[in-house]
Amino acid sequence: MVTNLRAFLLAAATLAGVMALADGTASAADEITIGAPLPLTGALSPEGEKLKMGYELWLEEVEKRGGISVGSVKHKVKLIYSDYQSQTPRAVQLAEKLISSDRVHFLFSPFGSGAIKAASSVAEKYGVPMMASTASSKEVYDQNYKNLFGLYTPNDTLSEPIATLVKAKFPDVLRVAILARNDLYPLALAGEFKKSAESRGLQVVYFEKYTIGTLDHAAAITQIGAAKPDWIIATGYINDLILIRQQMADQKISAKVITGINGPQYKEWIDAVGAVGNGVTTASWFHSSVRYKSDDLFGDTQTFVKLFTAKYRSEPDFTQASGSAIGVILQMAIEKAGSLDRDKVRNVLANSEFKTFFAPVKFGPDGEANSYTPPIYQIQDRKVVVIYPDVIKQADLQLVAGQ
Repeated sequence: MVTNLRAFLLAAATLAGVMALADGTASAADEITIGAPLPLTGALSPEGEKLKMGYELWLEEVEKRGGISVGSVKHKVKLIYSDYQSQTPRAVQLAEKLISSDRVHFLFSPFGSGAIKAASSVAEKYGVPMMASTASSKEVYDQNYKNLFGLYTPNDTLSEPIATLVKAKFPDVLRVAILARNDLYPLALAGEFKKSAESRGLQVVYFEKYTIGTLDHAAAITQIGAAKPDWIIATGYINDLILIRQQMADQKISAKVITGINGPQYKEWIDAVGAVGNGVTTASWFHSSVRYKSDDLFGDTQTFVKLFTAKYRSEPDFTQASGSAIGVILQMAIEKAGSLDRDKVRNVLANSEFKTFFAPVKFGPDGEANSYTPPIYQIQDRKVVVIYPDVIKQADLQLVAGQ
């Protein structure tokens, strides 16, 4: 009798599984797991939280549709978060754990070029495609890796348009000062700004690095003031650039043009620095005013912005949008491959163009996106306005107030 009952239960379970596959729903075994190492504490926690917001909106929309389609079966998606506490060595350790212990199918990257470059070696070692949300430095993509796919275009796609605008609009801007965080992306970006300035006949009169975690930039700012620049450029992240702009104001150091990347496009940066933020130029890879029709689950930029704003009560910035963007790209690659086989998904990522709400994204031979033009902004009346490219331009470049 017991034997017969066991046979009946086994047959019923098997039938249920067959019926689930027949109607396109997935069992727990069909769950797609994605590792997501993030800096949720420490100096980069604002950026980590922003990426997580983007992930969560994408995941919510996936769940509304029953999961990701792999062939005729819907697979639920699970993100496995790991906090690497803004420490790059820990990001590498957690990437290893996510792959070897948690056995994730795919990886979302850590934040920033330095951590992404370091963690990409782990993804390459195990043959796991890693979607890099926030890396633009060529030093990340010079490793001949097959499993690294970066959303952002190269750093010179930020420095070149700003330098072109400054040269055309203000020909009397001749002297440039650059202060860079001593970290892979900010330092590489500063190098691109130096090249862009010098190629236009501008003189770089100051170029210095500051250490990660610096809280007092007074000495550097004093030296910048003594160099009498017409254009001041600072690279780093949100907290760095809040401090630098505030301490410049404290010392009454200014210039005709002030550029900060990354930070000024964020609401928290504008709120923190107040009126002295006006006139600061910046750049990134997305703005809520762009208008792309897409093949992803959002359908277009406007719908993404609407859904994000409804969920979080604010419009998305570029880091938040980046989190959702790498989600939709991986989703489209899986669905086009019709498989969770990493080789098949990797092949789709390497050889396809993805029409997303973020931009049309195609990855070059090195894995870095090379298919769209990032927007340039200026803070005017404590608001972010687009000053380039012309198709989404909202205002012209202005001098910093008082200059």
